[in-house]
Amino acid sequence: MEASTESEWVARCLEDLGHEVIVADPNYAPMYAQRTRRVKTDRRDAHALAHACRAGTYRPAHRTSTERRELRARLAVREAVVRARAAWITRIQSLVRREGCRFRTGAPETFLTRVEELALPPALMTVIAPLVELLGPINKQIAVLDEELERIVAADEVARHLTTVPGVGPVTATAYVATVDDVTRFRGAHQVEAYLGLVPSEWSSSEVQRRGHITKAGEQPHALAPGPGRVVHSAPAQETPDGGAARLGGADCRPAWPVHRRGGAGATSGGDPLCDLAGWDCI
Repeated sequence: MEASTESEWVARCLEDLGHEVIVADPNYAPMYAQRTRRVKTDRRDAHALAHACRAGTYRPAHRTSTERRELRARLAVREAVVRARAAWITRIQSLVRREGCRFRTGAPETFLTRVEELALPPALMTVIAPLVELLGPINKQIAVLDEELERIVAADEVARHLTTVPGVGPVTATAYVATVDDVTRFRGAHQVEAYLGLVPSEWSSSEVQRRGHITKAGEQPHALAPGPGRVVHSAPAQETPDGGAARLGGADCRPAWPVHRRGGAGATSGGDPLCDLAGWDCI
């Protein structure tokens, strides 16, 4: 079967019944060599998967452990809450600026205090009151989620070690651990780099290769959220000579290989750079 939102649940149900289940990476193009793209139906997809199974033209997807899947779910929920708060704050700021007022800079947690500091017109306060009232409870929910992540980090040796790196907090550490999952599935550090989308910039022509600094141009997901809990917008994988692909969002090991395009990627909302990675892989 293809890796999808329900594939892990279906696979476990079938395995409990005694079947051998192969969860395949849907990004592997040779698996669909016998399928016509003009008319796509469930029956034709089933025939294509059956042919791939007989011919062996598939790539098994990495099936994330139960513990990491639960951690990804927590990160996905936190990201959704943080995004909601960011959207509300942005909306309030735009409405206030329209009236010629500005807030002093500060953290999202202090936004309510900064609202109270401004002598806003009563009519404007009435307009933004619904959002202002919601910010208090959502701040509490985010604080609770952050406390849970701190407890997870305290109990996880790898995540706790990552937090010793300057600038790496509980959110980034847990997102990295949940994304990599089983580190033994990578042959080396370069595969991890490619899997996360950290690839060299390249300006090549003919047989001359010119590579630059590491970029995030590999496979940058659209700021948080996956099929299994979020929506990922990414470019096609770059095929490599050994049949691999440097792609984020896929489920198998990705060899490091330069991506032939330039560009960077913006930071995710909430200041959690790896939060976008939570919840992907083989679902």
